[in-house]
Amino acid sequence: MKDSEKKSSAKNSVRYGMKDLVYLMSRLRDPETGCPWDVKQTFESIVPSTLEEVYELVEAIEKNDKANVQEELGDVLLHVIFYSQMAAEEKSFTFDDVAHGIVEKLVRRHPHVFPSGDLYENDSSQRNIDEKTLFEQWDRIKQAEKGDKQTLDANTGTLSGVPAALPALQRSYKIQKKLAAVGFDWKNKEELFPVVESELQEFKHATDSRVQEDVEEELGDVLFAIVNLARHYKIEPETALRRANRKVEQRFAYIEEQLKQQGKTPAQASMKEMELLWQAAKKV
Repeated sequence: MKDSEKKSSAKNSVRYGMKDLVYLMSRLRDPETGCPWDVKQTFESIVPSTLEEVYELVEAIEKNDKANVQEELGDVLLHVIFYSQMAAEEKSFTFDDVAHGIVEKLVRRHPHVFPSGDLYENDSSQRNIDEKTLFEQWDRIKQAEKGDKQTLDANTGTLSGVPAALPALQRSYKIQKKLAAVGFDWKNKEELFPVVESELQEFKHATDSRVQEDVEEELGDVLFAIVNLARHYKIEPETALRRANRKVEQRFAYIEEQLKQQGKTPAQASMKEMELLWQAAKKV
């Protein structure tokens, strides 16, 4: 083996770790020797890409594609390092501060695992705790943390912690969980079916009036009621809708393939033809 080949092989066998990733980002962001694209990025400019990477990770998990999950986790982690590097440059915080903050918070919020608040203590005496008590404990600690940071005002109400940037469906779910936690909720799921039906009727009346603003508002109420129903049945509406989307994609791909074998495109087929193929796709 040539010397150059040996060097290349040695380089390829290196196992990089977190410190290497932090160093890599500092190199990419170096104003003089770094990558021009990375150097010009800001917190705001990479947010769309961050969201895209998270959804790609979710898709890989849903497909149970472990190799892709590993890759997408790396992409998400890169964004965490990216934000941390930009913050370090403006002397706001570092990645070590991020890591310290989350470890400290999780130790504090798991007193049944870390009773003395020591990460490295191994005392299992309080680990036999039911899930309901766990959630109540978690909420109490979160409320105490908020109290330590600031007094209750208009910005720290029941719904103040629900991120405005969440997708609307997911945000509805979070809002309803918050309201339920303070007792503002239906007592049982059976009560929600008439609510959904009532909202559908109001939506229908709005469509009769043909006032677009009213139609949109009533449809929003229908969706909110559906999310509430999903929550009571312990269904994540975002997950359910993503599955429905995948199902439609798979079935329509079947329709396209069958039409292709006939020398047709969907645009050239009748609705009746496609409906028959759709029913066939449901049996595949």
